[in-house]
Amino acid sequence: MAREEKEEKQNEQIKEMGSVSLDENKSRHKIKLLTIIGEIEGHEAVSGNTKATKYEHLLPMLAEVEDSEEIEGLLILLNTLGGDVEAGLSIAEMIASLSKPTVSLVLGGSHSIGGPLAVSSKYSFIVPSGTMVIHPVRSNGMFIGVEQSLRNMIKTQDRITHFLSKHSKITQSRIEELMLNPTELVKDVGTLLEGEEAVREGLIDQVGGMSDALCKLHDMIDEERCKKSGKKTDIKEPAEDEKEAKEK
Repeated sequence: MAREEKEEKQNEQIKEMGSVSLDENKSRHKIKLLTIIGEIEGHEAVSGNTKATKYEHLLPMLAEVEDSEEIEGLLILLNTLGGDVEAGLSIAEMIASLSKPTVSLVLGGSHSIGGPLAVSSKYSFIVPSGTMVIHPVRSNGMFIGVEQSLRNMIKTQDRITHFLSKHSKITQSRIEELMLNPTELVKDVGTLLEGEEAVREGLIDQVGGMSDALCKLHDMIDEERCKKSGKKTDIKEPAEDEKEAKEK
């Protein structure tokens, strides 16, 4: 009965929140799986026909991940076209501030404000066919005070480029170059990066899939357990292995 109740609870979590607990692995690690799909919904609700990730759902969940003694790591699956900038940045900042091991995996795509979400984890993956679109900040509706509105948009864009460069290996100046590229997108300026291109640019750490992301997260959790127990990890740097071989 307890197992049935657990499965029912997990099914409800998947349906309502797009999340599930992974705790039946051979390493006995307790991992929280979080999905960010569709449009990032902010203060205004998106159309009822649009798939959306609500930031008011994600923020409490991320707080629970940080505060829980049981949850040891977080795996984030992304397939989003972007959405509300402020909501996206708040989620990204929350993920980046977690003290526990975090790994992200870009599946179909992680466009626009999805970029900061993809790099907010401590290590990031993208599937070979995955894409990331980097473009300038846009806004809809009527502007009152064009000069002031433009300044605010530039400041918001700087916040995004600063976050991207801080949490990846790409420089802020290179991000701005990619944002203002007029040759990639038909109706806009910007750049579309496929899996390997995103890694070459330094935006994402590694090309890989689900097994790679989980394997990396398990390794990070093991290292974290070793740190807490005061034991040395068995993972050695290549330089250490070469040194030991020479001594032998």
